[in-house]
Amino acid sequence: MLVDSHCHLDFPDFEAERDEVIARAGEAGVELMVTISTRVRKFDSVRLIAEQYDNVYCTVGTHPHNAAEESDITAADLIRLAEHPKVVGIGEAGLDYFYDHSPRAAQAKGFRTHIEAARETGLPLIIHARDADDDVATILREETEKGAFPFILHCFSSGPALARVGVELGGYISFSGILTFKNSDALRDIAAFVPRERLLVETDAPYLAPVPYRGKRNEPAFVAHTAAVLAETIGLSVEETGRLTTENFFRLFTKVPRRPRERA
Repeated sequence: MLVDSHCHLDFPDFEAERDEVIARAGEAGVELMVTISTRVRKFDSVRLIAEQYDNVYCTVGTHPHNAAEESDITAADLIRLAEHPKVVGIGEAGLDYFYDHSPRAAQAKGFRTHIEAARETGLPLIIHARDADDDVATILREETEKGAFPFILHCFSSGPALARVGVELGGYISFSGILTFKNSDALRDIAAFVPRERLLVETDAPYLAPVPYRGKRNEPAFVAHTAAVLAETIGLSVEETGRLTTENFFRLFTKVPRRPRERA
């Protein structure tokens, strides 16, 4: 069994064949998917997809790209929406200094708001970090001093220092198709030193398709290729890595039933 801990099934890329995409995931052994919110004001579309499929769950939150347009969203708003049984995480939120689509102050404010919601609900915060390692680490340290909260550094592509801070503060590190790229030796080195009990895999679909699909539209079924490279990187079999990352997922995403298909 594999879990795609981060994808975007509400994006237009999947609208015409969402049923087929989810079916292909199952055929590849990907039995659970978490579709991630990027705008609270469009949360209903994410929620409806999660409600439609037994093996799909969702989060609620505002991507840092959209932080300025949703600066009025409060932790109370996120906490209320997270009461839905299919909402199993907060975010994605964080800092993106590569694009800077929102002012950095707005991104930081939104990041801290989402941390507050994660702390109050106990649901994991999905953190987007790009070209902002130092500030992400600073905010994580400052906020942890106020009270611990569960979190994932998703689609990890940062440096080893941020990975170490994340692990030190109790976070998980999730690797996407980037791990499979030929020029990702440094990232594989990071994956090798992350404690095994903190590792997750994801697609970030429709983006960042792993080898051998690089350059094509990504989809949850392809997480199997990332898991295979992770297995080689950490010295486990593919089967052992599937069990490991799935167990890690359930330990972190405590709201997800362990046997959703049997329950259904």
